Amino acid sequence: MIDHMERRGTDVMYGHMNPPLHVSGHGSVEEMKLVLNLVRPRYFMPIHGEYRQLTKHARLAEHLRFAGLEDTFIMESGEVLEIDKHGARRAGRVPVGRVCIDSGSVDDAVPEMVIRDRRLLSEDGIVLPIITINRHTGRVENQPEIVSRGFALAEDGGEFMGRARAVVAKTLEGSNQEEKTDWGVMKEKIRADLKRYIVKETSRRPLIMPVILEI
Repeated sequence: MIDHMERRGTDVMYGHMNPPLHVSGHGSVEEMKLVLNLVRPRYFMPIHGEYRQLTKHARLAEHLRFAGLEDTFIMESGEVLEIDKHGARRAGRVPVGRVCIDSGSVDDAVPEMVIRDRRLLSEDGIVLPIITINRHTGRVENQPEIVSRGFALAEDGGEFMGRARAVVAKTLEGSNQEEKTDWGVMKEKIRADLKRYIVKETSRRPLIMPVILEI
């Protein structure tokens, strides 16, 4: 915007010049006194600023005690100020803080577990070990495959993935028939063993989601 004004021949003065220029967006002490004297509130609650600034603003209003000011309230995030025909008073607290929502939706907050998974994905990526198991016999039909996204590897990435597949294969071989028919158990065993290997080799913690395909 400033460049456009300069192109039109305007002599623009701005903050980084010497001497520096600054115009505050906040009212001065005398201006705040003027507003208080004009409004003469019955109750006064300063807003916007650090706690130390709120207390100074509240003290500034104390001179109105003689003019009908009954009380001042310095509120912090989560505190409730209740106002009705009987006056104003503190009325407990309510939960406050950041609430993460999905784009396009304002109804439901994103669960903490989802936030944690997204953070892991953004930092270390995702690894998908894929296992094909015969639904009737529980036998592994093919060698495990591993697909990764956002999980950067060094030049020996092929060797690393080969060793990772061997870890998954060893987990499968070491599982009994009953475990192989319980996919929940198998996924957790594969996830735990593969995570241990990846952390040891890379010091990274990608999101690991085993996928079991039945044929």
